[in-house]
Amino acid sequence: MDFEFTSEDQAFRTEARAWLTAHAEPVQDRRTWERTLGKAGWIGLGWPEGGYGNRTAGLTQQVAWAEEYARSGAPPRSGHIGENLLAPTLIAHGTDEQKSRFLPPIAAGEELWCQGYSEPGAGSDLAGVRTSAVREGASYRISGQKIWTSLAHEADWCFVLARTDPGSRRHHGLSFLLVPMDQPGRIEVRPIRQMTGTSDFNEVFFDGARARVEHVVGGEGQGWRVAMSLLGFERGVSTLAQQIGFAEELGRVVRAAVRTGAVDDPVVRARLVRQWAELRAMRWNALRTLGGSGDAGAPSVAKLLWANWHQRLGELAVEVRGAEASVGPVDWSSSAPYELDPDQHLFLFSRADTIYGGSDQVQRTIIAERVLGLPREPKGVV
Repeated sequence: MDFEFTSEDQAFRTEARAWLTAHAEPVQDRRTWERTLGKAGWIGLGWPEGGYGNRTAGLTQQVAWAEEYARSGAPPRSGHIGENLLAPTLIAHGTDEQKSRFLPPIAAGEELWCQGYSEPGAGSDLAGVRTSAVREGASYRISGQKIWTSLAHEADWCFVLARTDPGSRRHHGLSFLLVPMDQPGRIEVRPIRQMTGTSDFNEVFFDGARARVEHVVGGEGQGWRVAMSLLGFERGVSTLAQQIGFAEELGRVVRAAVRTGAVDDPVVRARLVRQWAELRAMRWNALRTLGGSGDAGAPSVAKLLWANWHQRLGELAVEVRGAEASVGPVDWSSSAPYELDPDQHLFLFSRADTIYGGSDQVQRTIIAERVLGLPREPKGVV
């Protein structure tokens, strides 16, 4: 089921590998790296031609780029939210003016984005939006709070799901607004310290923040339709690149099991083989659904598969190392922020895999209701 790469695709892969070898090291700061990618035209490969500054590539070429990027050990991306979520949404629902304004800076790596969806008290219930946006002349005044906002501390813009009809409920009366983050006194970003010691997630407080009327995507009151469309774009070639990273992590765990002798335990061996087999199955599933549309359950199935697989891998990573996994790479008794080695970071961070991006419960509900046609779960105030 592997893709059939033509000679043209192979030439594209060779070009991508050579460029990454020449530019990915030494690691630069993330914003500089985005600009480096943009200058070479590597951002927005899947977008249509439109004079946005991106080079275009077919689906197999996008797969080749994603896999080479993962294999190269290139720096983590901070522009993926703009490139892979907002940009396809603008291409599908945005006006020509919105595309002309926002796509070129994303393609150039000049403007970074974050996603203003989740709210305190709503859990994974995206329709439980309380953030309001009141129209005042040529702009909206936004008040409310978002949480678990990835990379908000670095972002220049945020796409915000807000309630523009104060009398509406649930998924009605919502709008999808593009909001500049540089509004001192009106927008406050508070990093959330995670147990890994990092702070990529944030709380974002809007206190009279402004968004221009022409920066509403899809029209006022159409936010739910646009937001659901955006969630569908989370499936794509990036899942294959993610699996390359997973394979490297699995290889590290296997080597640790051999080094410590844990592999001699038949139960551990069976678990390692299961991880390998399930990773291959995830690849086949990703290739099967890649580029497809109309399969409402595919993104949820993929999320359930990789999140639980990755969490089990994190548990194995520390288990095969035994007692040494409880000792940090540096002295944890010092007052400085503690450091983790890769296996410890994998174990701790993967605890959130089954929660962020839509919890397992939410994914199973989507499959039950939208694919299997089971009765909808009652939603009400207890």
